[in-house]
Amino acid sequence: PIDAELYQSLQQPALARIVERDPDDWPALACAMLLDCPVWTEDADFFGTGVATWTTSRVRLYLAPEAH
Repeated sequence: PIDAELYQSLQQPALARIVERDPDDWPALACAMLLDCPVWTEDADFFGTGVATWTTSRVRLYLAPEAH
């Protein structure tokens, strides 16, 4: 878990990116923005937010032994 104090300052920028899709997802988006990392999700609400997303099938493919 990430302490809310760390990502709270990104609430408004995260909401601006996701509010029309699902505003309840802003903490996950804010954490991704804070850490400059992708979101592992099947939730299309994150698509188009400016943060990379990975679906489970892509994570499995990436982690497969033959992929390296």
